[in-house]
Amino acid sequence: MPRFKGIVRNVTLSKEDMEKLLTMPLDEIDKWSPVKFVVLPKWEDVGRALAKAMIEKIKENDAKGKPSAFIIPAGSYTRPPLMYPYVVEMSAKEKISWKNVWTFNMDEVLDWTNRPVPETHPWSFYGSTKKVFFDKIDIPKDHIWFPDPKDPDAIGKKIMEVTEGKGVDISFDGIGEHGHLAYEEAPDLMTHWTHITPEEFKNAPTRILPHMNPETAVRALRGDWDTPDKPLYTLAPPGAITIGMKWILGAKKLILSGEGPVLKIAAMHPPTMDFPVTLVQEHPDPKNTVTIFTAREEGKAW
Repeated sequence: MPRFKGIVRNVTLSKEDMEKLLTMPLDEIDKWSPVKFVVLPKWEDVGRALAKAMIEKIKENDAKGKPSAFIIPAGSYTRPPLMYPYVVEMSAKEKISWKNVWTFNMDEVLDWTNRPVPETHPWSFYGSTKKVFFDKIDIPKDHIWFPDPKDPDAIGKKIMEVTEGKGVDISFDGIGEHGHLAYEEAPDLMTHWTHITPEEFKNAPTRILPHMNPETAVRALRGDWDTPDKPLYTLAPPGAITIGMKWILGAKKLILSGEGPVLKIAAMHPPTMDFPVTLVQEHPDPKNTVTIFTAREEGKAW
């Protein structure tokens, strides 16, 4: 009698192997990881390394007369990504033109009607990125793209157009505390999509999340996104729109940064939807196309 062929959705480790993974010294991780793992002394060094990668790619593409395209994170008003001040500094010092650069932000938060929050909202990703980055470089406004809840497919179409279907040059990603990229958390953590397969998840287009993970509100409550004395959890937007794993994993190169246990999971745990960041290990030639940075000093990866 014929039988149905099962699809493996989730992969885990034995308790012994997970303990070994989580206690692995930083200097030994690169030997165990299919991706390149780099440890720098300070988070300032990580920020500069990411900024240099972006600037060098712009210079390389400019020399060839090609546009540059990046997927970038936002952070928040109080905790913007560490790389942006150094990108601004290097751009000024080296007289980098942003006229032929395109940026594609990973996410934007939405209000209860699934519309982007105003630029002035404390959690606005557009507002925070504009303040610390876009206003300080000469990038054309029409080269700045955010996921649009009115037309979720627009950002993907623009990526295809600008890159001629080859994917952005680099996707710069922070590793989320649940092992997620952007707002692409484990499907079982967000909702019970009982029939979604790993291939479907890896090819997920830009999509709206009407209800964010409750942990997002908890982070605000304890001051992770805002000053500890003024938690803005009551203003936490309920939803978000995220760019989609298809476009992140479709980048020519990925550069990630993170800290803590989830950093080691990202680098060494077998690929699984339980920790979406582990899927970067399946990128073509991952030792040369995927780099994870961390710092020895304790602090915040952002």
